[in-house]
This record gives sequence, C-alpha cells and structure tokens, in this order.
Amino acid sequence: MKKFGLSKRERIKSKKEFEAVYSEGKVIFTESRKFKANYLIIKNSEQPYVKVAFAVSKKAGNAVWRNRIKRLMREAYRLNKHFLLEEATEKKARVLTVFSPSGVNKKKFKKIYLKDVQPEIISLMGKIKDQLK
Repeated sequence: MKKFGLSKRERIKSKKEFEAVYSEGKVIFTESRKFKANYLIIKNSEQPYVKVAFAVSKKAGNAVWRNRIKRLMREAYRLNKHFLLEEATEKKARVLTVFSPSGVNKKKFKKIYLKDVQPEIISLMGKIKDQLK
C-alpha cells in the first residue's frame, strides 16, 4: 500500500458498509461545524484497516462545486492518512469513515481551497484517533 495513495481497497464502496456507518456509527463535527464525519470503529479485528468515503449533498451546490469539495477532502485525507492508519494498525481496529461538509456550501464559499479544508479534515481525523485509544 502506498504511503500517500488512496486505492480502491481503502475506500468504502459497498452499500452494506455505508449502511453500517450511518446506522451503527457515531457523528463528530469540527469546532467550526463546517465538516462532519460519520465513523464506525470495530475493535479486535484480525485485519485492521481504515476505509473512507466522501459525500456531499446535492443541496450544497452544483456538480462542479460538489466534485471540487470532494477532491479537496480526498486530498486532505490522503496527505494525512498515516496518522489514523498507524493508530488503527496498532490497536487492531477497523475504521470506516464518511467525511462530508456540514456548514459549507456554494452560497457561503464560492471558491474553496485546500488550505480551507485540510485543517478541518485533520481535526476530524484527530478526534477519530482519540476514540481508538
């Protein structure tokens, strides 16, 4: 597995996994309430891993804006995933996470950049990492 890659094995793809995260998982928000993460931690797993997905509501903006915010969230996660991956491997846990914007939409943020998204995603990852301990 590449250190800074994001392969298909690292993404939540199945409906079953999405339903598990949304029904059994917990929700956390950043301090600014701009982003949220739904996550599910399964402890004492033989194969520890971290899987992620990025979801944006249609109400947030048009397709171009939604795809941009997803790309930015994916990039922010990809560059910093090793923090969460190391902790999950150490604790032998499976972590399923869905990141999504909560207070961010096209009306409020016509242009959005990686420098706006990255600290928020890192904050959410830190909160999830704390739950693994």
